[in-house]
Amino acid sequence: MRLISHFINGETVSEPGRLGDVYAPTIGQVQAQVELAEVSLLDRAVANAKQAQVAWAATNPQRRARVMFAFKGLIEDNMQELAELLASEHGKVVSDAKGDIQRGLEVVEFACGVPHLLKGDYTEGAGPGIDVYSIRQPLGVVAGITPFNFPAMIPLWMSSVALACGNAFILKPSERDPSVPVRLAQLLVEAGLPKGVLNVVHGDKVIVDAICDHPDIKAVSFVGSSDIANYVYQRAAAAGKRAQCMGGAKNHGIVLPDADLDQTVADILGAAYGSAGERCMALPVVVPVGAQTAETLRERLVEGIEKLKVGISTDEEAHYGPVVTGQHKARIEGYIDLAVEEGAELVVDGRDFSLQGYEEGYFLAPTLLDRVTPDMKSYQEEIFGPVLQIVRADTFEEAIGLASRHQYGNGVALFTRNGDAARQFAAQVEVGMVGINVPIPVPVAYHSFGGWKRSGFGDLDQYGTDGVRFYTRTKKVTQRWPSGGSVIDQSFVIPTMK
Repeated sequence: MRLISHFINGETVSEPGRLGDVYAPTIGQVQAQVELAEVSLLDRAVANAKQAQVAWAATNPQRRARVMFAFKGLIEDNMQELAELLASEHGKVVSDAKGDIQRGLEVVEFACGVPHLLKGDYTEGAGPGIDVYSIRQPLGVVAGITPFNFPAMIPLWMSSVALACGNAFILKPSERDPSVPVRLAQLLVEAGLPKGVLNVVHGDKVIVDAICDHPDIKAVSFVGSSDIANYVYQRAAAAGKRAQCMGGAKNHGIVLPDADLDQTVADILGAAYGSAGERCMALPVVVPVGAQTAETLRERLVEGIEKLKVGISTDEEAHYGPVVTGQHKARIEGYIDLAVEEGAELVVDGRDFSLQGYEEGYFLAPTLLDRVTPDMKSYQEEIFGPVLQIVRADTFEEAIGLASRHQYGNGVALFTRNGDAARQFAAQVEVGMVGINVPIPVPVAYHSFGGWKRSGFGDLDQYGTDGVRFYTRTKKVTQRWPSGGSVIDQSFVIPTMK
């Protein structure tokens, strides 16, 4: 059976010990095992990173950018291989896997501009003969803990900016689909990244805790469930580290009566069921405003669901594939059961779906629930599967309130032709990322990604200019060059710029 090992100092490193199973979601069987590190191996990786980071930080930004540019080319050259490998462990269809990689690649492209991004500020003549300037410097060794649902995109979001800024990076990818992160690390070394600057250490809670506690790791970036995001944030902060920890979501799509229904239905179906709903930016809740809007939208959604195809990852006609594990499938089914028990109307039931020839795979067909109410636990919590809930609202204000009051504040979308309503919505809704007729409002790479409330812990978002700020610290220099023969002005008070 294939063994997935660690990647330290530019080499594959195997350490006998605990193993985790990596499944093939399409057939429901173990296809590989991943080594789960002990703390001693993390210590080794950090020591390598700390040593390698000194020379990497001293490398000028242009040369670091050239490495990122070469890395970009290698990702593009190996796109098909990476997508197929990703799909085999996650279950995504290959086209969706390519999208996963592409959105990460866009952040690599952003990181290629790091010489400009690292420029500081300069003030000449802030006082008599005094100039003030600031410089951005890397933190040292930083770490990223990434989830199963985007095994390429999120490691690239974190590592590209961190490395371009001159840091060394420790990556702890999800143990459910760990092969692509290792392959990306190999490509980075091939692109010219010095050995030891990026190390991949597989593990479970043991390594997560060790990363949070390690004195030589200066910052931790995390994406996962909200409870664990909060845990990592609190533990890392208690150890004196910077932390940006992105959590769960329950994104709402609000549909006004004037919306372009053809486009809206297509957008909602893709956002709710794409990637089997295993996206923190999925759209699992739709809020039609007004009874007529709700009835028409429901009818159109049912028609659209009937045309969706669930299939294996290599099926080019499939809209999405299986969920990641049998355990996760059972969890999703449990939420559907719960919603029915709570009084929701089960309009389309996807629990009994079976794909011929792949009966043991972790497949779920689309599920649609109507008349869901805010007091239901199935609405309050993140399901993270191909389940769409309809929550009806009588007014626009009520719809805004639903999204604003939810414990998660990750993303939200409004479907309308009314510019005034859209402007009011964007200003008032208490959510971090807003889409106007855009169902999955993930900001482009030169902006930043991050939600509010229990969707994001920490002051700075992922990638973009916030990413540069997170992975650097600013040094402020106030300088004076006295002229020869000047009189020494001895002062015992705080100097001013008079």
